[in-house]
Amino acid sequence: MKTTIFGTTCALALCAGPALADYSLTILHTNDFHARFEPISQFDSTCNAEANAAGECFGGTARLVTSVAEARARSNNTILVDGGDQFQGTLFYTYYKGAMAAEFMNKLGYDGMTVGNHEFDDGPEVLRGFMDKVSFPVLMSNADVSGEPTLAGVLQKSAVIERGGEKIGLIGLTPEDTDELASPGPNVIFTDSVSAVQGEIDKLTAEGVNKIVLLSHAGYAMDQKVAAGTMGLDVIVGGHTNTLLGDMEGAEGPYPTMVNGVAILSAYAYGKFLGELNVTFDDAGNIIEASGQPILIDGQVVEDEPTVARIAELAKPLEEIRNKVVAATSDALDGDRANCRARECSMGNAIADAMLARVKDQGIEIAIQNGGGIRASIDAGEVTMGEVLTVLPFQNTLSTFQVTGETIVAALENGASQIEEGAGRFPQVAGMSFTVDPAKPAGERVSDVMVGGAPIDMAKVYGVVSNNYVRNGGDGYAMFRDAQNAYDFGPDLADVTAEYLAAQAPYTPVIDGRIKIVGE
Repeated sequence: MKTTIFGTTCALALCAGPALADYSLTILHTNDFHARFEPISQFDSTCNAEANAAGECFGGTARLVTSVAEARARSNNTILVDGGDQFQGTLFYTYYKGAMAAEFMNKLGYDGMTVGNHEFDDGPEVLRGFMDKVSFPVLMSNADVSGEPTLAGVLQKSAVIERGGEKIGLIGLTPEDTDELASPGPNVIFTDSVSAVQGEIDKLTAEGVNKIVLLSHAGYAMDQKVAAGTMGLDVIVGGHTNTLLGDMEGAEGPYPTMVNGVAILSAYAYGKFLGELNVTFDDAGNIIEASGQPILIDGQVVEDEPTVARIAELAKPLEEIRNKVVAATSDALDGDRANCRARECSMGNAIADAMLARVKDQGIEIAIQNGGGIRASIDAGEVTMGEVLTVLPFQNTLSTFQVTGETIVAALENGASQIEEGAGRFPQVAGMSFTVDPAKPAGERVSDVMVGGAPIDMAKVYGVVSNNYVRNGGDGYAMFRDAQNAYDFGPDLADVTAEYLAAQAPYTPVIDGRIKIVGE
């Protein structure tokens, strides 16, 4: 912590305005953009042209270009940074990988970015290709990449930029469990967040840098832990948990959230908001004032026409796939992350039911889908393949395997172990039911497990279907790696789900109590 001045009253010098030696900076920031180059609906999914023209959509890169330009015009000293997870989430990423993100981040003039876990979804090679295309530093402090040839000597822990005659230190932070969340490969070794960040703070301080910003993809809770556990940090630009901070409806805390003198920021996700913090430092690099708010990028923001045209050009190869109507629903399918990562959700039920229906004739009794693999909701009415691919963008395939009842219970305990953190491992299921008590310690939360209406037999071997990511240990499901008769190369999960919805058109969403949460 540095010496800071906050409170309901201000020192005389603050009330009189910044002294000559004070330094003011506007930090503009985004996080968890997930390839939402086009406008999004209220469900964070595809927004059609008619709704966009009516001003009913949010975000999109063309509006972000306008919002950033307007924010820069309000300040004579700005930086634009990102809290990670530009990759993955729409067909644009599936088709172009990191190239499209690189093009538009360069256009927007970003000054730095941290590596999010999804930047590793297609291995270090795709991340390196992205890094080679961008004109700003991409950072990650809490990993040893010396053994990974594509990243060694290229992916830095921190960087120094200059703005308004002052040096600003930027540090990157990535989830410690990225090896479970994505595909960094065996050569990237993740390390403790607090000690990694402190090491870079010390290095930057020794170089005479006294204004230090952490670009963090570690989540709101970890950001608070890092702020409390380090000395010399000023600002944390957050990501990973899609946290909205501010005084608006749905915000999880104040903007900025002050911990140990550190200003913590986060601006939800999907380009729906642009974070704007106005911060003033004294000559010693201490924060003496910090205020701001995430700016809602709604339909009132005018789209930048050259950007609209470029995105339309890039969308042409995708149109036939995206616009094909594949199903219909009688009501909205709820894929909201706050629900699918904490309780039974109708999108989770639809996906799990689709998985089980596809392979039931192979002796499979249970389906398990990680809630974090569900990325959007779908509104009522016609369902396009583009919408299904926005919900399930990871190109995961169906995996079938056999494990004991004991292993299944261990898997459910893993799924419920981080419910309070909103972790993606929470299981959506079919063919079974269970109860979760979040008040109990992790590992002791699951009870009343039933399979096909009968209590689970811990010694019996059951047939299970999941996706290849979970079967291979993703989201902490390491107990599935040694499963019997594993086959990871089934059909694409998005295709399976689309065909299931189509077979019942219009599909009626289901919440039937297969997952009970004690206290709800």
